[in-house]
Amino acid sequence: MARLSDIIEAFIKNLLEQSCDQELQIQRNELADKFSCAPSQINYVLTTRFTCDKGYLIESKRGGGGCIVIKKITYDTKDKIYEIISSSIGDSITYHNGVAILESLYDLNIINEREMALIKITINDRTLQNVEDRNKVRADILRSLVVVLLS
Repeated sequence: MARLSDIIEAFIKNLLEQSCDQELQIQRNELADKFSCAPSQINYVLTTRFTCDKGYLIESKRGGGGCIVIKKITYDTKDKIYEIISSSIGDSITYHNGVAILESLYDLNIINEREMALIKITINDRTLQNVEDRNKVRADILRSLVVVLLS
């Protein structure tokens, strides 16, 4: 059985897909009522499942009841994609954050499922177990692979 967070995430993604401009305005309290949960559960989903690394921007608008705007980031060029991903990777990256970037690349149809699986194996902690600074090496590997994938 799916967890409530997964159900809320799927619901929001479905609404975004139906939106013409890849932008969605929602009211946190209304969404919480729909799923019979606390508004903090909606916050949790938004802050963990709709991050920049995953290709989303979240804005909070105050006044008039307030709302949350979720925007799916679209990239115009491969150079822009590389620039954004490279800044997300930085000098060091955890496995979890690396996977989030890979999932964004998959969602953008830049990599396929097999490529994503191969890269996940390449950057996981078990593969890098004998490396002193795993997160730095992981960032270097991921950045290099992204360059190849975008070329």
